[in-house]
Amino acid sequence: MALTRLTLRDFRNHAATRLDGMAQFNVLVGENGAGKTNVLEAISLLAPGRGLRRAQPAELAARSGDGSFAVAAEMEDGALVLATQTQPQAPGRRLVRINGADGPATRLAEWLSLTWLTPAMDRIFAESAGGRRRFLDRLVLARRPDHARTSTRYETALRERNRLLADLREPDPTWLDALEVQLAETGAAIAAARRMLVEDLTAVLATLPEQPFARPSLAYAGDTPPDEDALRRGLRDSRRRDRAAGRTLVGPHRDDLAVHLAAKDAPAAECSTGEQKAMLIAIVLAHAQLTAGERPRLLLLDEIAAHLDPLRRAALYERLEASGAQVWMTGTEAAPFAEIAGQAALWNVADGVAIRAD
Repeated sequence: MALTRLTLRDFRNHAATRLDGMAQFNVLVGENGAGKTNVLEAISLLAPGRGLRRAQPAELAARSGDGSFAVAAEMEDGALVLATQTQPQAPGRRLVRINGADGPATRLAEWLSLTWLTPAMDRIFAESAGGRRRFLDRLVLARRPDHARTSTRYETALRERNRLLADLREPDPTWLDALEVQLAETGAAIAAARRMLVEDLTAVLATLPEQPFARPSLAYAGDTPPDEDALRRGLRDSRRRDRAAGRTLVGPHRDDLAVHLAAKDAPAAECSTGEQKAMLIAIVLAHAQLTAGERPRLLLLDEIAAHLDPLRRAALYERLEASGAQVWMTGTEAAPFAEIAGQAALWNVADGVAIRAD
């Protein structure tokens, strides 16, 4: 099952855009600012979370509209319809509909697997751990739909525990006990899912050649105890320290993804920008191979081909085709996609209008 129609209404600079006739490779070509990435962002909202730019819902509506937006995607000519929108009276609240029925955003993951790469992620290994955790959780979610619901429950309990810890009054130990039970249950599940994915990715990466994409070695880095009971005890034992800090210092929200360049045994943060991007591509391609045969899968690759030499572009397209995922790519010109021109659907994008190329 693949995306066969996409409709945008008052989304960013797209007043009314409809894309039909998708293929495995789908290419959006246009100048910077034309609205190419906005299409990818709209698709990314068909997964739990805030999309590939992590924008608030109110930021997504077109300035010329009524303050609302709508995105709808049909799979297999209408066999499944996923939609998300806001309303003028509540621009900050994003609604989700699945086959016409309202539902929570976490349910989107049950129907569609989404992964993306954007230029903003090129330095993910050199920046804060938060970005790497989000990247890792997106990869986990693409395999495990329940990860979104588990993460939401964890974050809700974490916010409440932090609120109690920051209060000048002594926290109610009974209420802390209850929150820590939920944190332990969900936190252990999150850490276990992340570790399993890292192990599975490591197994796939071990089968791949060193070139043309630099092969990374991965490890789950963190002090989260390996089981629920141990995490609950750790939270209880850390109350005094956490209260002094005003926040929770134990749990998967503190963990990280450690990445090294295998050939040099060098931390990714110390590698060149080109090496970091190559490792990021290698991880995403390994993940695409790992998830083959599961839910419908979409890969959103923003400006990925322009900075690759012909050898790496050819290898990229070959691996993407073998993955079986539907791929969406953007570029400022069509030349980098010449190798797949015969099998790709191509749209020229300008000023928020997408026109299918013959």
